[in-house]
Amino acid sequence: MTRQLHLNAFLMNTGHHEASWRLPESDPYAHVDLAHYVRLARIAERGTFDSLFLADGPQLWSTVAQRPAGSLEPLTLLTALATATEHIGLIATASTSYNSPYNLARKFASLDIISGGRAGWNIVTTAGAEAARNFGLAAEPAHAERYARAAEFVDVALKLWDSWEDDTVVADKAAGVWGDDAKIHPARHEGTYFSVAGALNVPRTPQGYPLLVQAGSSEDGKAFAARHAEAVFTAQQTLGDAQAFYADLKSRTRAAGRDPEHIKVLPGIVPVLGSTEAEARAGEQLLEDHIVPEHGRARLESLLRLPPGALDLDRELPAELPPESAIEGAKSRYTLVVELARRERLTVRRLIGRLGGGRGHLTFAGTPEQVADAIETWFTRGAADGFNIMPAVLPSGLEAFVEHVVPILRARGLLRTEYGPRQTLRERYGLPRPVNQHVSPALATA
Repeated sequence: MTRQLHLNAFLMNTGHHEASWRLPESDPYAHVDLAHYVRLARIAERGTFDSLFLADGPQLWSTVAQRPAGSLEPLTLLTALATATEHIGLIATASTSYNSPYNLARKFASLDIISGGRAGWNIVTTAGAEAARNFGLAAEPAHAERYARAAEFVDVALKLWDSWEDDTVVADKAAGVWGDDAKIHPARHEGTYFSVAGALNVPRTPQGYPLLVQAGSSEDGKAFAARHAEAVFTAQQTLGDAQAFYADLKSRTRAAGRDPEHIKVLPGIVPVLGSTEAEARAGEQLLEDHIVPEHGRARLESLLRLPPGALDLDRELPAELPPESAIEGAKSRYTLVVELARRERLTVRRLIGRLGGGRGHLTFAGTPEQVADAIETWFTRGAADGFNIMPAVLPSGLEAFVEHVVPILRARGLLRTEYGPRQTLRERYGLPRPVNQHVSPALATA
């Protein structure tokens, strides 16, 4: 079978562009409207996407003046979407810095069972002092410490998801035996960050455990992904950078003793579509014209660790900026933004415009054919296994992609025309169901 794209719909309230809520078509209250998300999920399912994805963080993002702020808790929302959809995967972001393994493993196991094996976990370490202060910390933990905690967190979660063997439940009514206690395996974990004694109180799930997704592109992030991730969301601005990231991550995965085909790389793309290139660029400019520059400058100063008022909107970034080594937050995003500004010699105002749509992800304005060409080029030239589709405006941007780009990708043999037999999310990504660590591989395949 010809290699095919994996498409994920990254859903964010009224769209990824920060000014999307200001358009006449947009509902400023959509961020807490279940019907809005049900509609988006069904549009993505009509486009035979592999999955949809919800970002999250345990803090109030930006200021409420800038754009719709606050969001529904993603696991709760995805549980509702599981009942409104049939095929599409459901990926939720959850932090390893501000959760406990037992509770989170239980929630994801529950979602996987309720959805029939469609759950995925986007594993994040959560940067920023704002989140830390919400959990009684004076400052965010160091970057390396957050990843060390994340690695142990995932190890504990895997023990919990494997604490029931697949055939634990025997349901023997005649003998009065519901389950086999010999097939329950308490976690018995004692580590640096966590102590977890018992077994999970949810049976092993249809997938064994959820699809494991990761989104960090720093050195620590790539090392973590090579060990754990089965899909990686990444921000890349050029084909060359995307190819280098792809090759590096596949190599690291092989070095970690894993099959490189078992990690899928999905760069983000913000498609802005028009029937002509000029129409698409006009749509992009309309959105940029609705940006409030002061909001963008404040956000950029925060990312660059600069004091308020340090940036001049009509000048380029200062020659002297903190090095990446001094950044404890989103290291890879910091580097991407600085390199973009330097490479294209953008003023702060123009940089804010470029970041307004995708926060560093590739924004592409063009016709459906041009967007399909760009996707095919990256896919066939060793830069991607698929894409994280991030519509600038929702729902119209997702509808336009499904109605106009998806048919082109299907005609080129790059995307399925229908889902076919019911599959788990992990099967849709071409991944095997993991063998329970308490069962020998020989017995598991017998």
